[in-house]
Amino acid sequence: MTDTEVLRYTAFSHDPDGGNPAGVVLDAAGLDDDAMLAIAARLGYSETAFLTAPPEGLGGPAGRSFTARYFSPKAEVPFCGHATVATAVALAERIGPGELLLATRAGTVPVSVTAEDGGRLRATLTSVEPHTEEIGAADLAEALAALDWPAGDLDPAFPPRIAYAGARHLVLGAATRARLADLAYDFARLEALMRRLDLTTVQLVHRAGPAEFHVRDPFPVGGVVEDPATGAAAAAFGAYARELGLVPADAVLTLHQGEDMGRPGVLTVELRTGDPRIRVGGEGVRLP
Repeated sequence: MTDTEVLRYTAFSHDPDGGNPAGVVLDAAGLDDDAMLAIAARLGYSETAFLTAPPEGLGGPAGRSFTARYFSPKAEVPFCGHATVATAVALAERIGPGELLLATRAGTVPVSVTAEDGGRLRATLTSVEPHTEEIGAADLAEALAALDWPAGDLDPAFPPRIAYAGARHLVLGAATRARLADLAYDFARLEALMRRLDLTTVQLVHRAGPAEFHVRDPFPVGGVVEDPATGAAAAAFGAYARELGLVPADAVLTLHQGEDMGRPGVLTVELRTGDPRIRVGGEGVRLP
């Protein structure tokens, strides 16, 4: 493990001081689960991605297909969007932009990397097929109690739902930007509820315009208070917003995340008519 090269990238920003930092291990062939968890815990980022050879029959471009696993400092998670973007940018710097294919525990995830003006790299992942489900009244009340949010602070246009696009997230709409900005929650209480409901984050959302949103993601189950930019939750939110008719079936949404943490990032969420999958894109850059 001491010889393992651990790269550090930020996702959903071209500025090293923005977005969400992730660890990236491009060759994890010699690591077992305990070693991967130990690296993720030592690094302390919300997730670290580990790549190994693709499973037989995965397909995809030659030399550009991999198995990807994701570990928070506390546990493995089935899928992580920001670590996928970080990994794709790291690979593009070494093997060039283009198409990638990742076998994850949530399913197969295609990723496209393009070089933009000035050589900045942008990665767009395509989620597994999403779905949403209702949350029980008692569980919702417990979530609000843990967050210390009165029910009146919820935006009635955003019905609470659990949304999935590779991982499960509870989506709650904040009636005001001030409500979203004031985040001080009971870490242990929210973690216990999230573990019981198998949630990865709670996605708190405030609508700033027809296709523009501010979001925050408490992540106590991962051992961190808040995730600065959450690609899997962005994909889940895209599915949620489309299913509830909050946005058109064909739309490009802009999510601002990390501003209240001092690490601003931008996530682009694309919905396409006739395709249930969600595309989430953003820039990435290696950390000094």
